[in-house]
Amino acid sequence: MGGCNLMMETMEEENLIEAARLILRALDSNKKMSNEARKILVELGTRLTSMMKVDTTDDEGEDEEEDGELNDIRERVNSIQEKILNWEGDESMIWDCDPEEAREYLKTVDEARKLAESLESLTLSEDENELLRKINAVIQASMARIEEEFRHMLVHNRQNFEPEPLSFRSSEDDGLDEHSVVSFGDDSVDDSVQRDSVSRGSEVFIMDLLNPQVIPDLRSIANLMFDSNYGRECSQAFINARKDALDDCLFILEIEKLSIEDVLKMEWVSLNSRIRRWTKAMKVFVRIYLASEKFLCEQIFGQIQTEPVSSICFSESSKASMLQLLNFAEAVSIGPHQPEKLLRILDMYEVLSDLMPDIEGLYSDENGSYIRIEFQDVLTRVTDCVKATFIEFENAVGSNTSSSAFPGGGNHHLTRYVMNYIKTLTDYSDSLNACLKDHEQVVNDQDSSSSPDTSSGNDNDDTENANSSSSPMALHFRSLMSILECNLEEKSKLYKDEALGHLFMMNNINYMAEKVKNSELRDVLGDDWIRKRNWKFQQYAMSYERATWSSILNYLREDGISNSGSSGSTLRNLLRDRLQAFYTAFEDIYKSQTGWSIPNSQLREDVRISMSLKVIQAYRTFVGRHTNHISEKYIKYTADDLENYILDLFEGAPKSLHSFHRR
Repeated sequence: MGGCNLMMETMEEENLIEAARLILRALDSNKKMSNEARKILVELGTRLTSMMKVDTTDDEGEDEEEDGELNDIRERVNSIQEKILNWEGDESMIWDCDPEEAREYLKTVDEARKLAESLESLTLSEDENELLRKINAVIQASMARIEEEFRHMLVHNRQNFEPEPLSFRSSEDDGLDEHSVVSFGDDSVDDSVQRDSVSRGSEVFIMDLLNPQVIPDLRSIANLMFDSNYGRECSQAFINARKDALDDCLFILEIEKLSIEDVLKMEWVSLNSRIRRWTKAMKVFVRIYLASEKFLCEQIFGQIQTEPVSSICFSESSKASMLQLLNFAEAVSIGPHQPEKLLRILDMYEVLSDLMPDIEGLYSDENGSYIRIEFQDVLTRVTDCVKATFIEFENAVGSNTSSSAFPGGGNHHLTRYVMNYIKTLTDYSDSLNACLKDHEQVVNDQDSSSSPDTSSGNDNDDTENANSSSSPMALHFRSLMSILECNLEEKSKLYKDEALGHLFMMNNINYMAEKVKNSELRDVLGDDWIRKRNWKFQQYAMSYERATWSSILNYLREDGISNSGSSGSTLRNLLRDRLQAFYTAFEDIYKSQTGWSIPNSQLREDVRISMSLKVIQAYRTFVGRHTNHISEKYIKYTADDLENYILDLFEGAPKSLHSFHRR
């Protein structure tokens, strides 16, 4: 039955189609139509239209729904655009005017971003593509504004300050150690070498480089810009702003921008001041400013997980400032290796060495590898510079020559300079040992062959070193002492008076021994070294006495008197001549040796006592034994007079006895 009905419906549909065709052909051939025909055709048209509406109702419902969604998106786009354009019309900084409104602005831009992402995920019609282009244009305009706001907040919310414990705006230059520019011939070398009080091991201190209140907004901006694919612009804005900020930090620390050529041309007085400032500034910059800068980067970019933005921004923003500091150290290290620079270069070495772990921590990943490697390279160059400068110092001591004898035979400037210099170097023992460790074997070999040996009292070097340090620094110091002694021996040969040459060596060897005994040098060179030098200067003292007093004491001997068998008058004449010769010789010694110098008061007293014991006792004995044969008028000086005159010796102020006569 159903099949029959379907057949009947099919036949009816075919009949309708055939009838419609006939009507169409009739209409084509018959241009004139009666009113009745038109009426029937209108009714037919009405019937067909009614049938078509029933068939298309469902499709139209679907189209209307799609049109509604498109209109909704269009309305949202227009609303977002209107809001953003309203903000764009105001040239003032949004965050400066109203932070709450600024956050609403960010929320609106983020809504636009999400809407664009939704559209991009669909297959779009032409109208929908137009909406996407429109919303992207809105986002692009807002990103330019947000970037400007981001930069403005970074610049105008800085909080630079000078750490009080290390104030740089002081009278540092007024208190400059002017003796730092001494040479071996300078009179004022005793206090010439001093270590700067550069703190070692200072703690890292994190400070707020920006106003803490703006950090959440900066973080929100950064997150939005990276989510909107404007991360590069955001990073670059941050890097530029913070690079300028770190440059300002160096300015606060009084670090100038100097090229390597500028440093190499600089006079030592000026360079010395800048090195001292650099050593203080370097620690402050790394442990306060850089540590705080890295913390700031992590605060702002720490939530971005797609790439190491925080590390990149920190490395790039700090690169120029770090290279400026490192370039100065490199320039100093490649300059002339003048001995007066050694203490300052050691200061630089200690700062760099001390900060190496900090640098490795701050620049731990690949993004910071460039700075990390540069820092290590500069540390190596400064290490080599320390070694080369110390060796140059040794060479300068060995090659120091004099054309004339040192007046008075006192402590030579070279001796005082060298001993004060190495005394100060003991403060840098760890650093010097680290820098000199690769050179110790060469020094050990040289030391064994260059040590002066003036008598059998010089024990083997192995014995001397038994109770002393065997560190690289100790080996170099012992070598330097040997070089100094050799140089002093050459200088002693310039004296025409042999006795003054011995006095000169006695003074200088004693000065060396006392400096070592009363300082940290004792632990470096050892007690055996001190004992050897004590023995040496005592030998020189005895040599001085022999050269000065042996001949004069011969006048007071009994040789040729007791066995002469001479008559009374002849004996009196002989005794008178002996006394006159003694007085003349004593007066000559007094005249010359009151101008000689023994700077060490204890040594001066010991030498005077030794002389008195020999000379005064011999004089008393001679005069007492022959008192019956010597007229009182020939006794020019009593023993007490001579003893008092001996007390005038070695004061460095020449006097004469020719006008003195005993009353």
